[in-house]
Amino acid sequence: MELTQNMPLVFAAITFVAFCLFFLGVINAVRNRAQRTRMVEKIRNENPWTLPGSAMPKSASDNESGSLFSGFLASLGQKIAPEASEEYNRTRLRFYRAGIRSPNAPSVLWGIKAFLMILLPVAFLLPHLFLTDATNIQASAAGVVLLAGLGFYLPDVWLRLYTSRRKRIVFEGFPDALDMLVICVEAGMGLDAALARVGEEIRLSNTPLSDELNLLNLEIRAGKTREEALRNLAMRTDIDDVQHLATLLIQTDRFGTSVSRALRVFSDTFRTKRFQRAEEIAAKLPVKMVFPVTVFIFPALFVVLAGPAAIRVYQTFLQ
Repeated sequence: MELTQNMPLVFAAITFVAFCLFFLGVINAVRNRAQRTRMVEKIRNENPWTLPGSAMPKSASDNESGSLFSGFLASLGQKIAPEASEEYNRTRLRFYRAGIRSPNAPSVLWGIKAFLMILLPVAFLLPHLFLTDATNIQASAAGVVLLAGLGFYLPDVWLRLYTSRRKRIVFEGFPDALDMLVICVEAGMGLDAALARVGEEIRLSNTPLSDELNLLNLEIRAGKTREEALRNLAMRTDIDDVQHLATLLIQTDRFGTSVSRALRVFSDTFRTKRFQRAEEIAAKLPVKMVFPVTVFIFPALFVVLAGPAAIRVYQTFLQ
């Protein structure tokens, strides 16, 4: 009798452990695959003009495991979000800014949303199949709706965090790339050759920015105008400093002014802006420290300083 009553709890615990192991296995597989891809990219680094984000040669096991599941998610996502929709185009731009240039990426994202919207409520409802208490129907319905909404928005949150991390990496490597670009142009190199050289030199220190510069050179070599390629670079990175540099280079190319002088002035101005930005962050620190000091440090100091006196006064009143 006792075993029958505890059966739902045992089943819920087994389901929770199974899902935890499943997600840990997926995370481990994705991490191993990303590490293997990075190693292959380092080995094949002798060809710097390969398209950034393009598919590398995969083994038979990778093709078999990845194509089936990703194909299922892509077909599921295409049924939910057609390619002609405006939301699909916005999602594709978000993937470009995240450095993911696979044409099926938006469909896979919508497929993951649909899959999680089904998986999470089903995982929540499975333990409740053995429960006969009718008073938990409202709570179960609220949990299903909450988990369905979580499954729908969780991929968007991941994509936003991944894009923010990549933008931060590009932003941190932009000053060094700008200095190298100024040096290359002042040494007598053309702008296109200087961008290509900078993309090669910073590959080990900042791979996302190197990929964007290499893609910029590929677009120019493919026949696009420099203005269009620079605007695409600013759109893909979505960083104000890169947009300002692209605007500067477009105006310099349009009016025929000196590229080296314009880059030197922009580099000096950008360095001054970085110092001002650091000073602004330092000036905000005292205001940001008010809350933790008031909540965590002052009470501890008050207890240490006034605690013995309060104990002495209490003992005096007891006597």
